[in-house]
Amino acid sequence: MAVLFKMPVVLGFFVGLMMLGLASSAEFHELFQPGWANDHFIYEGELLKLKLDNFSGAGFASKSRYLFGKVSMQIKLVEGDSAGTVTAYYMSSEGPYHNEFDFEFLGNTTGEPYLLQTNVYVNGVGNREQRMNLWFDPTKDFHSYSLLWNQRQVVFLVDETPIRLHTNMEHKGIPFPKDQAMGVYSSIWNADDWATQGGLVKTDWSHAPFVASYKGFEIDACECPVSVTADEIAKKCSSSAEKRFWWDEPTMSELSLHQSHQLVWVRANHLVYDYCTDTARFPIKPVECEHHRH
Repeated sequence: MAVLFKMPVVLGFFVGLMMLGLASSAEFHELFQPGWANDHFIYEGELLKLKLDNFSGAGFASKSRYLFGKVSMQIKLVEGDSAGTVTAYYMSSEGPYHNEFDFEFLGNTTGEPYLLQTNVYVNGVGNREQRMNLWFDPTKDFHSYSLLWNQRQVVFLVDETPIRLHTNMEHKGIPFPKDQAMGVYSSIWNADDWATQGGLVKTDWSHAPFVASYKGFEIDACECPVSVTADEIAKKCSSSAEKRFWWDEPTMSELSLHQSHQLVWVRANHLVYDYCTDTARFPIKPVECEHHRH
């Protein structure tokens, strides 16, 4: 649960630390629990490893749900021939009209770059895929992947560099995810029917097990008990005269100038697919694409 500060100086300092990614990490079991295939979990000190073989993948989930804040974890992806595999890291609420923010790392044959696919679901509607390659090899070392979420924007970050921005455009009649608490999840699984070159390249099980490694688990967000109603959640997790959350500060309502420049650079140099420009899938451009700045 986020810590509340009343002193503006302390709050400003804390916000600065959060945007620099300096929040302290927690142990896996403090925040998360295995979701399925517990026998495919490997614990090595501070490291958690999930493995995929031809029997099963594996996944975990946060013990709590959250509305607004920032979640981060450091991941090192499957090395070598990872074609057909997907390592997913996402936030999601429940039910047919759920909200969801996705990182999906699509494996590839040895020597070919990983693709990172992101997606945003609002009220059960997704189809907002973007794909990009990364400016580093995500299999050689750990890198930080984060989601920053408040009432004004959702920001996807890689090593604190914004790679995707989804802004609140309710004034244009476009729904925005702001009233459903979400869990935090990650999993590794076989998706060779679509993940690599549209399913043309299948998983080579002779290279199994495929292993994704994790550390640096961080959640600084408004924790929401399951029993709390949507209206109560919205009130509990919004700033008021009595309490202020760092993610509601004015500096958190939009990207800084530097961050905006970073996002433009990422899109210009690493974006390989954007649903907004896919006229075959969307002969009529999705309404949010007409108004979005990026």
